[in-house]
Amino acid sequence: MVKFTLTFLHKLFPNNQLVNKQNQAVQQVFIDSREVVTDGLFVPIIGERFNGHDFILQAIENGAVAALWNEEEQLPEEVPTDFPVFFVEDTLSSLQLLANKYRLDVDPTVIGVTGSNGKTTTKEILAGSLSPHYKVAKTEGNFNNLIGLPLSILKMERDCDLLVLEMGMNSFGEIEALSNIAQPNISVITNIGESHIEYLGSREGIAKAKLEILKGMNPDGVLIVDGDEPLLDIDTSLHRITCGIGEGLDYQVQNIKQFENMTEFTINGMSYRIPLLGTHQAKNTAFAVAVGDWLNIDSNQLANALASLELPSMRFEMIETSSKAVLINDAYNASATSMMASIDVVKNLPYKRKVLVLGDIFELGAFSESEHRKVAKSINSSIDAVFTLGEDSRYIIDSLPESFTGESKHYTEQNSLIKQIKDQMTEGTVILFKASRGMKFEDMIDHLQR
Repeated sequence: MVKFTLTFLHKLFPNNQLVNKQNQAVQQVFIDSREVVTDGLFVPIIGERFNGHDFILQAIENGAVAALWNEEEQLPEEVPTDFPVFFVEDTLSSLQLLANKYRLDVDPTVIGVTGSNGKTTTKEILAGSLSPHYKVAKTEGNFNNLIGLPLSILKMERDCDLLVLEMGMNSFGEIEALSNIAQPNISVITNIGESHIEYLGSREGIAKAKLEILKGMNPDGVLIVDGDEPLLDIDTSLHRITCGIGEGLDYQVQNIKQFENMTEFTINGMSYRIPLLGTHQAKNTAFAVAVGDWLNIDSNQLANALASLELPSMRFEMIETSSKAVLINDAYNASATSMMASIDVVKNLPYKRKVLVLGDIFELGAFSESEHRKVAKSINSSIDAVFTLGEDSRYIIDSLPESFTGESKHYTEQNSLIKQIKDQMTEGTVILFKASRGMKFEDMIDHLQR
């Protein structure tokens, strides 16, 4: 489907060598010259170790029909003279400007999702539950930063009704920039945890950074927050909705019951069932219920959509092995809060033997030891064994409570840990794998499935 023509680009970036191609369609916007596209606009990004401008000829070979171009870069002589090139001061900021103008031109309802934990799952819950009622587009994978979010916007089709965008960050100012690009109508802040505390200094700093999502919002928009978090109890001119477990919230989650492959609960008295495990997932669902009500979706229809959700891999993905042991791949990422939530889920699963394989949590800086020690507080006698891998995860082993009487050991090398886990893989055993993404626990899980 045509996103826009070169005339649309010419209005934004008039400094170009457009030659009789004003009506040329653009169907895709891409930054990787290796990607094969149809009628693509190539946007070369300059990174620390690469310069996308070096690959313009490859991009043309693979389907580019036009390109943005940093005016300080030399255009290769081999580029055809009739190939449209739009000269700009900076290709990244121009990509962001293009995404913003395309968002305004298509004008979907935009839902921005941020938070320390649960933002990807909440995004998926939102998109999955709302898709029966709207033409929905969403952030794919981890395209949630200053490059990925613009590409996510530019990927949506022109008939999109509702765009769900995840917003991640490492430092102050990033969420504000993303919000100004996306201009959300609805913003969701899932919680305030410890992720990126190394750069933001404190939970108060994290809350301040997450609240930057308000900067690009329309004044008649709605802010939906974790009502159990005091740091999100703020004064705002926006309509504010609270979700959580506590009393007096707009959407209160109660009567939570966890089963082997689902969680049941009520929100404001209405019953819901989701194919996800844990209190934290029930709470994430409350954000979707609040959005559904705001968009006037029938509650029963929303409940039916929530019951049939599907989530991406590496988020509490349960894998049965040939030994009849069950591996839980929850290795997409981790914070102390999300690790403790996953452990709580495992404690309530109906298996004879329960094993935890935990790895380092990154980006904690000076807080790393205390945050890893915090994880140990969630481990009790319902867990049979705990194994850790990495460096700072050893503090989990060091801090195990006296009530834990099972097996425990810290490893610094993956192959030795794999041998240990193989000995644990017996029928009736469930094994949780949880660590920061950089630990690459999925490699270990792949090996154990062979």
